[in-house]
Amino acid sequence: MSTTSFDLEYVNVPEGYLFKGATDNELKVKLKAGGFQLLGFNFKHAKVSIDLADALQKDSIFYIPQKVYRKQVERQLSTSMSLIDIETDTLFVGMLAVISKKVPVKPNVEVNMATNYLLDGKMEIQPDSITITGPSKEIDTIKVVRTNKLTLPDLDADFSETVDIYKSKDLKNTKYSDNKVELTAKIARFSEKVFEVTIKTVHFPSNIDVKTFPDKVNVLCKAKLKRLKKLEASDFEVIADYGQLKDGNTDELQLELRKKPSGLHSVKLEQNSVEYILNKK
Repeated sequence: MSTTSFDLEYVNVPEGYLFKGATDNELKVKLKAGGFQLLGFNFKHAKVSIDLADALQKDSIFYIPQKVYRKQVERQLSTSMSLIDIETDTLFVGMLAVISKKVPVKPNVEVNMATNYLLDGKMEIQPDSITITGPSKEIDTIKVVRTNKLTLPDLDADFSETVDIYKSKDLKNTKYSDNKVELTAKIARFSEKVFEVTIKTVHFPSNIDVKTFPDKVNVLCKAKLKRLKKLEASDFEVIADYGQLKDGNTDELQLELRKKPSGLHSVKLEQNSVEYILNKK
C-alpha cells in the first residue's frame, strides 16, 4: 500500500458553461499495488481526468461527490491496482453560464498605396465572422469584433497578412472560436484619363431653349490601363435637370453623372455646376 497524488484534469464542460476552476487540482489517494507497478504508474499516469458531465448542481454551485468521481478514477487505474482511500470528500467546481453568438470581423487596417496603385476589389477576410462565447452581460451588446491595428505601407503588389483578433480587457470571461484572421487583397496599377462629355439638359419645357456655360464638362476616371483604352466619351452621360428651377431661381445648374460604365475604380466630375441662360422660343 502506498500514498500518492494525481494531478486533476477537468474535462467535458457542460454545454452552456465555462469552466472557471476547481477547489482541488490535486488528489491524494492510497493505492494497493506491486511496487514496480506503482512506480511505473507514477511516471506514466500522474494525471487523471474528472468528467464534469457527472457534476451535480445546487443553485449556482457545482460539485462532484466522492462516490461519483471515485468511479472515474478507478476506471483509469490499472486492473492490478486497487483504490483504497481518497483524502478529498467532494470536488467543488466553478462554472459560469455563457451564451454564444456569431459576429462579423472588421479589420482595423490602414492601407497606404504606392503611387498609381490601388486596391483591385474588396479586401477579403478569412474567416469573415467568428463565434464568441461568454456571459450575456459581456457579449450581449457586441455586434462586431475587430482586429489589431495593421499598417501596410507603399503597397504595389498583392498581399496576404495574418492578424490577431483584438480582445478587450473588459471581456475577461469571453472565448473566441478563432484568434487570428487572414487578410488578402489584390493590388493593381491604375491610370487616369479625362473625357470631355457634352452636358445634356433634361425635362425643360419645349418652348424654352437652355444653354449652359460651358456646354461640356470633364469627367476624370481611374481604372486599369486596359479598361481605359476601351472607354469613349459616349459611355458617360452628364445631365442638368430643369427640376432644379421649380423651387426658385438659381444662378447655376447642378450636374449629375447619370450614366457611367462598369469596371472603373473611380469616376468624378471636374466641376459640379454650370451657369446657364434661358430663352423662350
